[in-house]
Amino acid sequence: MCHIRPYGGAGNRMAGLRSVILGRMITKLRAATAQWTVVVPVVSFVVLVLTWHKDLPGWAVGVVAVFLMAAVLSAVHHAEVIAHWSGEPFGSLVLAVAVTVIEVALIVTLMADGGDKSSTLARDTVFAAVMITCNGILGLSIIVAAIKYRTAVFNAEGTGTALACIATLATLSLVLPTFTTSSPGPQFSTTQLSYAAAASLVVYGLFVTTQTLRHRDYFLPVTPEGKVRRLEEEDHAAPPTLRAAGVSLLLLAVALVAVVGLAKGVSPTIESAVEDAGLPHAVVGVIIALMVLLPETIAALRAAARNRVQTSLNLALGSALASIGLTIPAVAVASAWLEGPLVLGLEPSHLVLLTLTVVLGTLTVIPRRATLLQGALHLALLAEFVVLAVNP
Repeated sequence: MCHIRPYGGAGNRMAGLRSVILGRMITKLRAATAQWTVVVPVVSFVVLVLTWHKDLPGWAVGVVAVFLMAAVLSAVHHAEVIAHWSGEPFGSLVLAVAVTVIEVALIVTLMADGGDKSSTLARDTVFAAVMITCNGILGLSIIVAAIKYRTAVFNAEGTGTALACIATLATLSLVLPTFTTSSPGPQFSTTQLSYAAAASLVVYGLFVTTQTLRHRDYFLPVTPEGKVRRLEEEDHAAPPTLRAAGVSLLLLAVALVAVVGLAKGVSPTIESAVEDAGLPHAVVGVIIALMVLLPETIAALRAAARNRVQTSLNLALGSALASIGLTIPAVAVASAWLEGPLVLGLEPSHLVLLTLTVVLGTLTVIPRRATLLQGALHLALLAEFVVLAVNP
């Protein structure tokens, strides 16, 4: 009997060869990326040392801005390495805290140099961070997942818990100062500020305990049927070793120091540009929040594209919560030696936006799934916030 070799054999060999070539290309690309993310934090730190406390010409500010963005991207990479090693939701927590450290350091350093004109910087930056995370990052993540998978599915228990903590801390720290009478203007007295700072730390600490220990499953991605997805079982890439995670932790710290210092270096240019354009000083806070939240935005969208919407929401809402829970205590301590008042109370228009954000967030969370419409509504709120910041 004559045996005929099927034509599919050559095709299968060609497909296998293409897979091998593609695998090698991906391996080389990852190796190049790893080398790039090792070099960038160190070089960015060197640029920081060379430009610290110097009046920079326009071209130098451009160079610093380039290294600033490169340091942000390298920080995202190293935070994801640590996240892969530690697992979810610890990875989201690491990146949220890291970004908040950047934000707190920028606010305190700019307040120390700005005097009375920076009295509202902490309020403007924290509120901008809340609006960007709870409407911008959350809305974009929902849209990305809904476009690719029709609906964005998440865990209502964990998301609702985070949203409740944000609403509580935002009210205690940003809403009440508008209505208190012990001090003139929308600011706390020393006693009131001390309580708000202590309450922020306690609530944030309880949230982290709930997220990482007692109810960790509430913050893990879920399937369309509502079952928890174990990311460790789905991720085919081997987790990094303890040594690699330690190196990434060190480089993450170097990158964050570089980001803080370089952002401070370009901040005078940002403030001058805002003043020259005739824009309100609150726009500076919005720009700072956009800069420091770029790593969160990139990581959240990448998670949403992989149908891990809960991870995206952990990043968005966790950053908002960390922004309030860590920034308010930091500026409360710093206000002991900083000159000028510390204004925390929101303007009436911002009170309306915050209320609508909490209501819309609640209605988005309750069904445990969201569509393009919910994502678009959140983005509409963010757009209105930007419009009011530029033209109050």
